[in-house]
Amino acid sequence: MKLLTPSKKNLLVSYKNARLTNFSRRAALNLNANWNKGGNTKGGSVPVIDMFSGCGGMSAGFASVNGLMPAFKIAGAIDIDEVANESYERNIRVRPHRISVADLARKPDLLKETIASVLGDNPKDFVLIGCAPCQGFSSHRHEQGNNDPRNSLFLDFAKIAAATRPIAVVVENVPELLTTRYWPLVVEARKTLEAVGYFVNLTVHNMAEFGVPQERFRTLMLAMKHPFESPRGFLTRNQFRTVRQAIGGLPPISPGQHHPSDPMHYTACHKASTIATISAVPRNGGSRPESIGPKCLQRAKERNGRAVYEDVYGRLFWDKPAITITAHARNPASGRYVHPEQNRGLSIREAALLQSFPPNYDFAGSLDERFRQIGNAVPPAFAAFLAAHVLSQLQVNDRCKAFDTGINQPIGESFSRLIPSLKSGHRTINGMHND
Repeated sequence: MKLLTPSKKNLLVSYKNARLTNFSRRAALNLNANWNKGGNTKGGSVPVIDMFSGCGGMSAGFASVNGLMPAFKIAGAIDIDEVANESYERNIRVRPHRISVADLARKPDLLKETIASVLGDNPKDFVLIGCAPCQGFSSHRHEQGNNDPRNSLFLDFAKIAAATRPIAVVVENVPELLTTRYWPLVVEARKTLEAVGYFVNLTVHNMAEFGVPQERFRTLMLAMKHPFESPRGFLTRNQFRTVRQAIGGLPPISPGQHHPSDPMHYTACHKASTIATISAVPRNGGSRPESIGPKCLQRAKERNGRAVYEDVYGRLFWDKPAITITAHARNPASGRYVHPEQNRGLSIREAALLQSFPPNYDFAGSLDERFRQIGNAVPPAFAAFLAAHVLSQLQVNDRCKAFDTGINQPIGESFSRLIPSLKSGHRTINGMHND
């Protein structure tokens, strides 16, 4: 398969000591410059199908690479969330199929029909990308556990990949997937892909290492039909993009106020008591004073004999990356989601920029629906890096002979407990595989 002309191959620099290509770095760090709303999705040479496409974070990253060179064509998307599908279509200019991935995995005729509707009757090589809903993979879900129906979607995606045989498979999800509780799902998915000839690599990454202004750890599973290099971050802690770099240039707003120049730059209408609590929090990374805030926090402190939920109503630091932006980031009571200086929570635009979405990305739905889409999305800057990385690995002629499968054993009972030591550099994850 010939993806690049010889004159364009000089854009790719060969790997040395498993470092990133210059092309991949440029894709991640220049996402905004490469992004043209809806304009980068049609002209590439490699078709891409996005399952669990959401509002389009993964597709936006893949499409942005076309700003550097014509590489990927967003051929189709699949998601059952109608509001997210509207956001996807507004930005990617492709209307997702509203079909259950579970149905596609269990109905071969429906899968064949759907793929044909996207790629035609004679589908050529394509890339399959996706992020199955991650809410089931949680350390807090004690009741359903492995029986949560959302967990099966991870395996369904692997089965679809095995049935359709794309040239590359890109899967992103939460690190909790790699804990002891859910490890059997990973083993089964990996075996499903390896059984049909794929090489599978499994790693965990801090999104801040790829230019996302946010400390967000995610699991990545890559599969190709030949050995390939696994991706590696390229920014060290003192190089991470900061909250100031991401949102420092936005105009100030009041709680609930829509800024006239950007309909996405508005926040929730906070209660007077919430604003009073926020106002008492020191600027630039300050935490809530123990004597301030809802009575329930005081009672929790008394029960536990110490302060609890210490990040609640906390402010972001200007000159550090944000914490993980979740679907609940609209609410200052959900964590450190208060503006570094202004007495309010984050606006939709601020949350989106901290997720590395382009500054003109448009989200459909209510305030809660927009935050949910942003919090559940794959950060586009990371997706742009992955797109360039996949492209480079499809082009490498002297493919690596010794293939590293990455993580080959569970990381323990809980990933969240590892985060402090990971941030401090006292522990690594991707080295935790069998000798």
